[in-house]
Amino acid sequence: MTPTRYAFVKANWHSDIVDRALDGFCELIPESQVDVFDVPGAFEMPLLARDLAASGRYGAVACAALVVDGGIYRHDFVAQAVVDGLMQAGMDTGVPVLSVSLTPHHFQETEHHMAIYSDHFVTKGREAAQAALMIGKTRAALAA
Repeated sequence: MTPTRYAFVKANWHSDIVDRALDGFCELIPESQVDVFDVPGAFEMPLLARDLAASGRYGAVACAALVVDGGIYRHDFVAQAVVDGLMQAGMDTGVPVLSVSLTPHHFQETEHHMAIYSDHFVTKGREAAQAALMIGKTRAALAA
């Protein structure tokens, strides 16, 4: 039987925007069923996602981050490493590990961009919740 709890990992980098993904996620999955974990940045998500998925406590693990150009690492390098790591965590554990990570080509900390990406993270969080529920339903049907 698939666990009815969900893990949500969120990067603290740009947390004012990234946290909005959790808002969208909890529109479909009750907050009481979601355990939230913070990590410093996107690069740290795959390891924790793997550990959470391997615990057997969660039906899915969703991971949210905003990876922007202008940091120490090139954003495309970080984004690829994160997505590969999250996919590997899911494949290794058999638990869905979902990415709610955005990697915009152009991001500036202006009011306009902050509003656009904040709204988009709500949508992406909702989509991750839909995916988690759909995968769980499909897997339950396969097991029946």
